[in-house]
Amino acid sequence: MTDATTLELEIAVEQRHVDRVYARLAQLRRDAVRAERDGYRLARVGNVGALVERDAMVFHAARRRHLLDAEHEGLVFGRLDLREGGVLYVGRLGVRGEQAEPLLIDWRAPAAAAFYQATPAQPRGVVRRRTIQSRGEQVTGVSDDLLDPGSAPAGMRVVGDGALLATLARAKGRGMRDIVATIQQEQDLAIRSPGSGVTVVSGGPGTGKTAVALHRAAYLLYSDRSRFAGGGILVVGPTGVFVEYIAAVLPALGEETATLRSLGSLVPGTSAVRTDPAAVAVVKGSLRMRRVLERAVRDAVPDGPTELRLLYRGQLLRLRTAELDGIRARALPRGARRNEVRRAGIDGLFDALWAQAQRLVSADRLPTQAEFEDDLSERADFRDFLRAWWPRLLPRHVLAWLARPERLRRYARGVLDPAEVALLGASWQDVPQRGPTIADVALLDELDEMLGRPPQPRRQRRDPFQVAAGVREVTTFADRERAARAMAAERPADYREYAHVVVDESQDVSPMQWRMIGRRGRLASWTVVGDPAQTSWTGDPVELAQARDRALGRRPRREFVLTTNYRNPAEIFELAAGVIREIAPDAVLPAAVRSTGVVPRQDRVAAAALPAAVRDAATALLTAVEGTVGVIAPLARHEEVAGWLEGFADPRLRVVSSLQAKGMEYDGVVLVGGAEIRTESEAGVRTLYVALSRATQRLITIDEARDDSVGLGEVPGR
Repeated sequence: MTDATTLELEIAVEQRHVDRVYARLAQLRRDAVRAERDGYRLARVGNVGALVERDAMVFHAARRRHLLDAEHEGLVFGRLDLREGGVLYVGRLGVRGEQAEPLLIDWRAPAAAAFYQATPAQPRGVVRRRTIQSRGEQVTGVSDDLLDPGSAPAGMRVVGDGALLATLARAKGRGMRDIVATIQQEQDLAIRSPGSGVTVVSGGPGTGKTAVALHRAAYLLYSDRSRFAGGGILVVGPTGVFVEYIAAVLPALGEETATLRSLGSLVPGTSAVRTDPAAVAVVKGSLRMRRVLERAVRDAVPDGPTELRLLYRGQLLRLRTAELDGIRARALPRGARRNEVRRAGIDGLFDALWAQAQRLVSADRLPTQAEFEDDLSERADFRDFLRAWWPRLLPRHVLAWLARPERLRRYARGVLDPAEVALLGASWQDVPQRGPTIADVALLDELDEMLGRPPQPRRQRRDPFQVAAGVREVTTFADRERAARAMAAERPADYREYAHVVVDESQDVSPMQWRMIGRRGRLASWTVVGDPAQTSWTGDPVELAQARDRALGRRPRREFVLTTNYRNPAEIFELAAGVIREIAPDAVLPAAVRSTGVVPRQDRVAAAALPAAVRDAATALLTAVEGTVGVIAPLARHEEVAGWLEGFADPRLRVVSSLQAKGMEYDGVVLVGGAEIRTESEAGVRTLYVALSRATQRLITIDEARDDSVGLGEVPGR
């Protein structure tokens, strides 16, 4: 019997079971629709009890129907043949037959764990593990792992070279593909670790760290929904490009309740996409910036009034700059929040002016202090002074103060050196036109914490069913229950009580950014994912460790190391590994488990030929691979390289900077200016290592041919 015939026979076997599952799913959906319809009929009984029963039936039937509709595509993806002779099918949700027999087991259920954790060394009672590929309701392929050959019954057919490599050989498409069917044992152990404390997952490029983080979020929501859906799960990624890339994964896993944010969008109302040069980002990310910001928050408002002059009952009351500064300083002791103590500043003004009035105004014309304060409060000139002297400040207002050279030098004196001050000053000059950078967002969050917010009156929640005053919409009990749940789950824009926080690409999170994330995770358990070898952070490592530990708190930690590179062919990762070993010769790198036989193409062309060479390389890769092609450019040349490719209409093409490439993967990669990436920052070699390890199938590098240029496999100075 040929392999092709065997494959066809096994596809037919699985198609029969898949047909049975979908038929049962259709029956369950019809039952849900019928229950929903029958629920409405209960209203004809005419008593209150029947109405309540109707509403409950309608609500639960509608919710069940929505779930069944949502999990149609790729419903069945796995099969386990057990040593004891049983067969279990694994899929996106659990389905039982008419006799309550399990037709399909939810991938998150304990019974499905063996699908991910069984190995030839520890088969866990599994003889054969099969991955089922499908399109819609049609089975298109199967691939097997024979884990316990000694227990295999006579005639058991085994197809393919294993689920993992077969899946990875396929194109990735635009978004990160749901790889729930290919999670391996070391990944699954991290996914299913306890929901408390801190789970730390580390591993090199292509080891599936992001997949682990997202599948872990889905698993936690499944295993303890009341806790994690109620409190919420926050997933933090490095850039907006990365968040868009992973956005489809959790819904594909059956979860839509997690919140995805990039470091540039974690603060409500801010969406930063610009990145600073590495030297600037290091200064902005340092904890020393807290001292600079504290001084700014306590300072006088730029261009604000420098004295107060009031004519009161024939006498001039006057407070000069030094007196105003003293009042502000006394009202704003260290640790106080400026927006929250404004009343203390106003009281200080009243006290100082009253003291003058007692000296200058004759006793027969002097009112009581309360009357004196009422008199001033009614004067428009005094109210105008208050608004200008102690306005309510927003973080962006104070950040703008730092763009003034004389102020920045004063705030940074003794904290930053002159070179650092110059870097910061230059970086903030174009914020009004271009908006803040990603590193600025953590500073805005820190300023928000320092400034505080004035007390707000409690807002009355609007009745969602009120049409007009005294008139309410006719509703069912289910309508009211659904609205009540929605209102209970409604969270403020700046929500800070998440039950779980996932941080991806954690090696690039600065100390100030750890503080920003930590404010959202004070009550949370954590999943922290990263690779130290890929870090772009070149600041103080001790300061970084302290900030991270403070954010994570004293929660117990569990660490998992992923050791297998599933993304890159060995030919591509060999080139990337050679680069990182220049600065980390003893680094433990993951092992690439597959080979394509296609070595990376390394081109050097004249400067004038670069645009044409990049276009030709992009065209070649779009022809050679089915999925996406990423063009990775040095940070300073990103826009220039993007301009070279403006005429390309193929939506599979992406142009990203060396920093935006973090966490991404493409079927084909054109790496432009690798020699420039190597020297664009102190972390240039690590950034180049990341860029070289993004391709799943083909890699072309293009550098400018110069006498002093350094190839990707060459060490400068040798």
